[in-house]
Amino acid sequence: MTVETIPRLFVAGLGNMPFPTSRHSVGQLAVDGLASRLGIRMSSVRGGISGQATVYVGETLVNLTLFKSKSLMNISGPSIAQAYRSTVKSPNSMIVLVDSLDHDPATLSVKRGGSANGHNGVKSIITALGGELNFQRFRLGIGRDGSDPANYVLGNLSSFERRFWNDEGLDLIFGELEKAALKIAAG
Repeated sequence: MTVETIPRLFVAGLGNMPFPTSRHSVGQLAVDGLASRLGIRMSSVRGGISGQATVYVGETLVNLTLFKSKSLMNISGPSIAQAYRSTVKSPNSMIVLVDSLDHDPATLSVKRGGSANGHNGVKSIITALGGELNFQRFRLGIGRDGSDPANYVLGNLSSFERRFWNDEGLDLIFGELEKAALKIAAG
């Protein structure tokens, strides 16, 4: 396999850096977990924190870029779009890790394309990409507790949820990344 034929994946984790342990930042927590697991060094870049390496995702060799925006989630689209355009340039190769109130805690649901479903971080990305919808969303379930959703998402993840997204949840994410890499490699 030549360098030109190695599949490229761009993974952005949504969150708010000033609140790294909040439910709203579970996407960035997962990016940190992926970086740690894969030995990818993250460093400050324009608009965010990023790391890039050629690594095996399962059996597939992948050029993987991980990214976390320094902007607050609801306005993170421009920095994510800029990082995306400077790496993979294909919406099929872009994956966004996002918190989901609509999914039970400690669950993962994968979706390609579609609307923002009321998620302002995803809406910001779609707007910054000029309406492009065909990227993958890995929706990390945080559930609901009946309180005001705005307060709930800014609340801290429980110790169980933090452990889950750094262990079994990360395994789920890794498995879905492997599926995405295989699709890209197959053309």
